[in-house]
Amino acid sequence: MTSPTSLLALLRSRTTVDCDTLDVDVATSLGPFQDCTSNQAIAFNELQESQHEALLQSSIDLARKLAGDFEKVSLTELAIEISMVSLSLRMAPHVKGFVHVQTNPSYSYSTSKTIENARRILDLFKHVDRDFDTSRVCIKVPSTWEGLQACRTLQATGITTLATTLFTLAQAALAGNVGCHYIAPYLNELRVQTEPGYKGDAPLFELCVAAQTYYKHHNFSTKVLPASLTSIDEIMLLAGVDHITIAPKLLRELASTKVDPSYIANLPSLFDEVKTIADKIPPKLAFADNEDAFRLAMTRDSNGGNEGKLIQAINIFCDVQLKMEAMMRERGTV
Repeated sequence: MTSPTSLLALLRSRTTVDCDTLDVDVATSLGPFQDCTSNQAIAFNELQESQHEALLQSSIDLARKLAGDFEKVSLTELAIEISMVSLSLRMAPHVKGFVHVQTNPSYSYSTSKTIENARRILDLFKHVDRDFDTSRVCIKVPSTWEGLQACRTLQATGITTLATTLFTLAQAALAGNVGCHYIAPYLNELRVQTEPGYKGDAPLFELCVAAQTYYKHHNFSTKVLPASLTSIDEIMLLAGVDHITIAPKLLRELASTKVDPSYIANLPSLFDEVKTIADKIPPKLAFADNEDAFRLAMTRDSNGGNEGKLIQAINIFCDVQLKMEAMMRERGTV
């Protein structure tokens, strides 16, 4: 009789699993993981833990030291970025691939500021740990027109990017056009994660499958990495996706749910049905140099509903950015 295995092990047999956290204990106890993903909300929640008070203070001290080298950014913002870099460096030894750092959401509609922010983040990795290989850094950028144009420039100069807060095939197509390494379709709108009791629209399962099928059909190298998952049932339905990033609570639930290994033969996954979905994939969409067409496609998708989810996500991340700024000012970055 075969011994039971966990749903997490079964998932790993079909999909590359990343951890959506900056908690080192999660990486060491539930790994191995390929990448470590994060954003402003994850960083803010982690930084509120009492053991990080010294990290916060050292981030502020280094920001003061480097202020003259980064005159375009405030001391407060610089300290926030250093703290996010420092948390990522703590995680790096415990993952095999990239550590992901998200750009300031306040720059979501500025291509130039997003590019500057991404390059500054990479510089800060070297200031915090000069021996760290910055080719292991993936820059997460909100999937606005401006953000994806920034990804175009960054990818062309060898900086790895992920198009985040992605809710439409138009965004996925443009991310492929500009060469993003990953996209992160949000299965559920971000408000589901931040507002207890809020359910939102139906999860965007079909977008995850359609995007991956689209990339493979049209020979794009961009990988699909779904995010904003709320249950292990959602996760297992996506077994077979390129990558998947999972928060600690769901990782623990997957690891503690034991099943017979033969269950893998009957593991229900939407990616088993890609042949039928492939018939619905449109011809290659060329948005990289056609802003009007991209914006109209966004507006027309679900009568603007999914564009609204993007705006909502940017607003939520901007609110968290402001909370992080207040946290730093309380410690002396005024």
